[in-house]
Amino acid sequence: MILAGDIGGTNTRLAFVTVAGNRLELAAEAVYPSREYANMEAVLDRFISSHLFSVQQACFGAAGPVKHGRCEATNLPWVVDSRQLAEQLRIEKVGLINDLEANAYGIAALEERDFAVLNEGAADAGGNQAVISAGTGLGEAGLYWDGRRHRVFASEGGHADFAPRNPLEMELLRYLLTKFKRVSCERVLSGPGLLNIYQFFRDSGGAEEPAWLSDKMRRHDPAAVITQEALEATSPLCVQALELFVSLYGAEAGNLALKVMATGGLFVGGGIGPKIIQKLTDSTFLESFTAKGRMKPLLEAIPVRVILNDKTALLGAARCAVLSVTRDP
Repeated sequence: MILAGDIGGTNTRLAFVTVAGNRLELAAEAVYPSREYANMEAVLDRFISSHLFSVQQACFGAAGPVKHGRCEATNLPWVVDSRQLAEQLRIEKVGLINDLEANAYGIAALEERDFAVLNEGAADAGGNQAVISAGTGLGEAGLYWDGRRHRVFASEGGHADFAPRNPLEMELLRYLLTKFKRVSCERVLSGPGLLNIYQFFRDSGGAEEPAWLSDKMRRHDPAAVITQEALEATSPLCVQALELFVSLYGAEAGNLALKVMATGGLFVGGGIGPKIIQKLTDSTFLESFTAKGRMKPLLEAIPVRVILNDKTALLGAARCAVLSVTRDP
């Protein structure tokens, strides 16, 4: 039995996974609010105690850079140590990878129904691939094509500098520099990033914030409220914020595709994508994705898909555990 985990700033997902031929199947799964627990060990103890499965292998994807089997989570006050987890599980070794690595590994375990197509791309598209995921933070990863299969590699590209493309985005950068010493892509492309964009429009007089909206945002997750009101077109302020968010998302996805030469495909993962799929499928995202000057034809030929399966990282962590035993040199 494989124990797989997806450790995020908002939720931690755990699952027992079995291998049936070439398929991975979830035997049991649970989701825990990360900040309600002191550490990963506490979450793991609760999950393990609720099931009678025996663990032979384990791998976890964590939202943060992983070095020497240890991760200090970026948006969560946890330190995840693979050696401590191995001792807790009483197995020889636990795999610990970046959460976007886990997402990238999980792509091969998905079916066509798990994707929404934003751009078909060239019929003969092949080569490297990339994943970009906006959620609690912004994650990025690559899949290098070695001539036989894709090999996943981690990245912390979500923390690269935010690069404005026009006067409006320059104003956004100046606004954010009054709040942060440095503005990374994650400051605009994440749940908190969407709120930052909303506040920029509100504070710069882009549109009025009605009392009902401010009250709703106090009672609920602000990013979720902004998304809902934008998609329902009940608030011009929210519409503006989501429009710019999606445009910036497409632009950064295009940047990532260029950096890793992702001619084999660009995948949009994370929790936000499926929630705004009706907006992602209009022209805003793809226009920004391909707007790269002389590189536009290259970007237009890249297949772009949104990952709809929220268990992708779990499947990917399990697949990584399997490959760690069976992979060739």
